[in-house]
Order: sequence, then structure tokens, then C-alpha cells
Amino acid sequence: MTPSGPPTHAAPSRGRAVVVHVLLAVGLGVVAGVLGTVTHRTTWLDLPVGIVLAFALTASTGVVCRAWSGLGALLGCGAGWLLAVQVLAVSGPGGDVLVPAQPIGLWWTYGGLVVLAVVAFLPRSWFSDRPVRRRVL
Repeated sequence: MTPSGPPTHAAPSRGRAVVVHVLLAVGLGVVAGVLGTVTHRTTWLDLPVGIVLAFALTASTGVVCRAWSGLGALLGCGAGWLLAVQVLAVSGPGGDVLVPAQPIGLWWTYGGLVVLAVVAFLPRSWFSDRPVRRRVL
């Protein structure tokens, strides 16, 4: 005879959750890379607002991914971002290029990687829910 208790469901393993988070971070990185690539050449009154907004989007996506699931998710975000930017930098079927070999295109390609690297080197305590220990004098 088997005991009849409430059904128990196995909790998802931590490894599976990390993999899901990293895959979702790759997707976020792709979205940020596509949106940034499409808008990085936009100007307003001869000001390069597109590249500034693209860098802000890249930085905020990196911060969200790192705060959400750590450096693994940030690396996934960076991989998705880099994949999207490099795919869109290749000339299309009609010969159009979204990231031309001009200074603004180079700033976008390399500057976005620098922005993600800066996010990677931010202090870990900025992304933690634990209260900061205060020194007693």
C-alpha cells in the first residue's frame, strides 16, 4: 500500500534555471544589438543622439542581465549583442550595410563592447540585495 499524501513536485534544479537565464539574456542581447544597430546613426540637430541612446540601451541591458543572474547572464547578453551587431554589419542582399566602416560604425561596434566590459567590472555589491555592512568607529 502506498501512502496517499499531497503530490510532490520536484523543484527545478539550479543548473536548469541558470541555463534558462543565460538563454534569455542572449535573447535580450540580440534585441539590444538589433535596436542599437538600427538607431546608432540617428542625429537630431547635428547631435549624435542615436549612438548615445544605443550605448544607454546596451548599458541598461547589461546591468539588468548582471543583476538578474550574475556574470553568466551578462556574458550571454554580450554574446547575443555581438552576434546581432556582426550579422547586421555584413552587407545585405541589396548591398545595404547597417554598420558601415565609418567612425560612427566603429564607435558602435567597439564602444558597445567597452560598455558591456564596464558593466562586467562594476562592484558586485551594486547588484546584491544584501545590506552593506557599515563600519563601526
